[in-house]
Amino acid sequence: MNRRARTGAPVDHSDLAPLETALGHAFADRTLLALALTHISAVTARPGGSVRVRSYQRMEFLGDHVLGMVISDMLYRAFPDAEEGDLSRRLAELVCEEACAEVAVAMGLGRYLRLGAGEDRAGGRERRAILADVAESVLAAIYLDAGYDAAEAAVERFWRPRFAALRGARRDPKTAVQEWAQARGLPPPAYRLIERSGPDHSPEFRIAVEVDGYEPVEGNGTSKQNAQKAAASAFLQRVVS
Repeated sequence: MNRRARTGAPVDHSDLAPLETALGHAFADRTLLALALTHISAVTARPGGSVRVRSYQRMEFLGDHVLGMVISDMLYRAFPDAEEGDLSRRLAELVCEEACAEVAVAMGLGRYLRLGAGEDRAGGRERRAILADVAESVLAAIYLDAGYDAAEAAVERFWRPRFAALRGARRDPKTAVQEWAQARGLPPPAYRLIERSGPDHSPEFRIAVEVDGYEPVEGNGTSKQNAQKAAASAFLQRVVS
């Protein structure tokens, strides 16, 4: 192993073969992989052109949806007795920022990232949000290069260990919604009391969960906490699934 590989310093983007080996996919069009590794800070502005389309941002959008489709299919087959809300909670756990960042580390993406000098000095190669985004953009690159089956194989390879750990696990729906929002760079969800009804000894609460960019979703419960959980579960079923 050469000194550059031992230290973990950035690797020349003309040599992505070791990364292809780690990913288990040899690209027919390696420029797709290079684009998937390019942060906006590394892109030079051009007159009349968008900087963002020459970074991984568009590919991240696609990869997010490819990942959601593959994981949803895996969950559907693995948990035949699970209800929709439970499947949605499990999905949110597997596609959240933390999970995707862990996958990026397993893929070894950090040293291959193309970053601007300032972002590199600021520790961008270890930044969780960047790593999570790039895990999704690399998945999109595989999908664009070789289709759904190749992307599915990559998800199986890197998400399966986390998937297996979910068997029997049930994450609190409020936590799942918060992680789902965080993974998309959204502010934390807000819970608003809509109505309190019933006598003091047997109250009924109706609460709405509000996530930026989405319609509020309501839930009912005999306590505020239960109503918040019901609203979070309803949000997962309506929006995430």
